[in-house]
Amino acid sequence: MNQDEMQLKFDADGLIPAIIQDYYTKQVLTLAYMNRESLSVSMKEGKTCFWSRSRKTLWRKGETSGNYQHIVSITADCDRDALVIEVVKDGPACHLGTQSCFNDKIYDGGIRKDFSIDGLYELIEGRKTDEKEGSYTSYLFEKGMDKILKKVGEESTEVVIAGKGGAKDETIFEISDLTYHVLVLMAEMGISINDVRDELAKRHVIDHKVKQEKMQ
Repeated sequence: MNQDEMQLKFDADGLIPAIIQDYYTKQVLTLAYMNRESLSVSMKEGKTCFWSRSRKTLWRKGETSGNYQHIVSITADCDRDALVIEVVKDGPACHLGTQSCFNDKIYDGGIRKDFSIDGLYELIEGRKTDEKEGSYTSYLFEKGMDKILKKVGEESTEVVIAGKGGAKDETIFEISDLTYHVLVLMAEMGISINDVRDELAKRHVIDHKVKQEKMQ
């Protein structure tokens, strides 16, 4: 146990709450508890390990389901009595099979509606596995790769035309169309959002190195 870990404030039962967050989407996945031993195991193995308050024992997330959570970072709050753990997950975080344990909304202020590319991609994937009558997305999957590629090509051309014309709003509209059709292509080919994120992350590192070399 290093000095930073020693300074953490565990409660009377020797536990500290840990908020598990998806590294990519920032979605809160679950709230669990750790003691010093489970925290140490988590840091040593690079995967989340918690203390089960009901069973009174350590439990490694994914040891039975295979839905491991690979730790990216662990951050303590200002009082050092709670943790946020960012993870890359292998599967759903909830034992009910949902991506997050937090699904039952009890209040909606109506100020704004959440939207994410990940959520749109999941909806598109759902239209592929569970076709819906009248759905344009299901129609594209039914027609197959040639139709999907044709639409990607058409929308790419529309983006070029709008951009060349200098019309910002129209360009945004066409980029949105292209993004949607690219996501359909990805779903058809089994390419995930994280696959693209990982590729972009690699390029970011390469770009950073190139910039450093140019400065020397």
